[in-house]
Amino acid sequence: MRSSRFLTHSPINFVFNKGSKDFTVEELPLYEFSGDGEHIVAAVRKKDMTTWDMLSFISSATGVKQRDIGYAGLKDKDGMTIQHISLPRNFETALKEIEHQNIKILSLTRHKNKIKLGHLIGNRFFIRLKKIMPSDFAKLKNALTKISNEGMPNYFGYQRFGRDGKNHELGKNIVHGLAKERNQNLKRFFISAYQSRLFNEWLDFRIETSRLIESFDKKELESALKIQFASKAIQIDPAIGAELKKQSQFLKLFAGDAMCHYPHGKLFFAENPNEEAARFALRQTSPTGLLCGEKNRASNSDAFEIEKLFIDEKVQALGDRRYAWIFPQDCEIEYDEENAHAKIKFSLPKGSYATVLLEEIVGSELRGNGGDDFFDE
Repeated sequence: MRSSRFLTHSPINFVFNKGSKDFTVEELPLYEFSGDGEHIVAAVRKKDMTTWDMLSFISSATGVKQRDIGYAGLKDKDGMTIQHISLPRNFETALKEIEHQNIKILSLTRHKNKIKLGHLIGNRFFIRLKKIMPSDFAKLKNALTKISNEGMPNYFGYQRFGRDGKNHELGKNIVHGLAKERNQNLKRFFISAYQSRLFNEWLDFRIETSRLIESFDKKELESALKIQFASKAIQIDPAIGAELKKQSQFLKLFAGDAMCHYPHGKLFFAENPNEEAARFALRQTSPTGLLCGEKNRASNSDAFEIEKLFIDEKVQALGDRRYAWIFPQDCEIEYDEENAHAKIKFSLPKGSYATVLLEEIVGSELRGNGGDDFFDE
């Protein structure tokens, strides 16, 4: 679903087996729970079952209505996940007594409010890759170190686009009146996949342009950018490349880029991209890409010359902006030479995909390479 990658090393060979021994994700709560209040917050560990299946069982076992159970995010079926849920405090005893071979209550505390969707700052991942040769482990380690130091593109992962990778096509057809979907939830889902695809295509172009700026010297750069911009009829002076080349970070900032303070904060526009690049390199800000739709703000100036190519004015769904570049935290990697395993740990902000990081460090797409139905954001 994307053609460009930040890292350019050759692909490595690996084996990934789905399951709780090789993949773990743990939610990182948005805030510290208060310790008192009318809600019980449970840290729940589940294995090889969806969040919906876990919630359904807890509802049945305790008698609480499923709509009264709070949760911050949905987690994939495969592997082991640890997430927090909330219930009214009068169900505490029943919660302590539940028994299920794939569900374990790790801890209980109290809180004043029901947990709501999105109430997490990110997720902590553990992944074990098998059949890793020592030379390939060196590539993995170097790649993860570079991402830890410089960040990575915040693509939507391929699972966003469905098993056949074509959800965005149906979304586009719905937007343009060529297809209908009566189920409103599915309709929103397909249109969202189309918005995500346009974002990925925009990010592809920005990465390709940044790579040109990194790769060519000043004498050749203007000609290279002239070809790049002409291919899309972009009205930006190619001579700008000499200034952009002064920026130290990989993803180059353009005048008018819609920036946000990182990891959260207000939207603003880069008036002087070279000055803003210094804050971006320090992880204080990051550029954002458009999820085209209603009630959002487009970039301006040179940045908009590129962005407008990936806007579909017919999208009537709610629009948004998404960080184009993120900074994974607490990256760790170790090698089990005896078993030829690589053990990888990292934390990502909410809404970001572990598959995207994995594709960067292994140097290839996961779909069709043992990665179908891998794991979600």
